[in-house]
Amino acid sequence: MELDALTRLLARRQPGLMDATGRYAVLVPMVEGEEGLSLLYEVRAHTLRRQPGEVCFPGGRIEGAESPEECALRETEEELSIPRSAVRVLGRLDFIAHRANFIMYPVLALVDRRAVEKMCPNSAEVEETFLVPLRHLLATQPLEYDYQLIPQTGENFPYELVGIPRDYRWQPGGENVPIYPWKGRAIWGLTARITRHLVALVRSLERN
Repeated sequence: MELDALTRLLARRQPGLMDATGRYAVLVPMVEGEEGLSLLYEVRAHTLRRQPGEVCFPGGRIEGAESPEECALRETEEELSIPRSAVRVLGRLDFIAHRANFIMYPVLALVDRRAVEKMCPNSAEVEETFLVPLRHLLATQPLEYDYQLIPQTGENFPYELVGIPRDYRWQPGGENVPIYPWKGRAIWGLTARITRHLVALVRSLERN
C-alpha cells in the first residue's frame, strides 16, 4: 500500500458515520402565516409498512451522490408536490447519528405559503399534514421519557478469545424520547428531537 495514495484518498473523502447502513435527510419546513412562522408536519399513511400513522417531516434515504439538501427537496416534492422553486433552504441543523447505524440530516427551509396551500399530498405516503406555530413550540416544554438500552451478547460471544470474563460489565446505553402533544396528535421520536433542537437554536437567538 502506498502512503501517498492513502493520503490522497483521505484528502478527497468526506468522513461519515462509521459502519452506517444508510444516510437519510428530512426537510424541516417553516411556513409564514397569520400566526408567524409555523412548522409543517406530515402524518405517515397507515398503509405504510414502517411507522404507519406517525408524525414526521418529509424526507427519505439519500440516493447516490445526492446531497442532504437535494434529497430533502426531492422527497418533499414527491410526498407533498411542493416544487423546489417554492423552497428556500436556510441551512442544515445538527445531524443525528442513530443507534440503528444510520445518519439523518435535517435541512431547515422556508416554504412559500401559496405552495403549501396548493400542495397535494401523496396518499400512498401521507395521511394528512398540519401546522404548529413556532411560538407555541417556544412556549412549550416537551414531555420527556428515558429508557435504557441493555447490551445482550448471546451465548456464542468469544469471551475467552477476547480475554474478558463472562460477567463482564458491558456499558449500557440510553435513549431520551421527547413528546410534543398537539391537538390530539403526538410529535415524538426523531421528529421531536429535531423540533426540540430547532427550538433551542431559536431560543438562543432570542437570548442574544
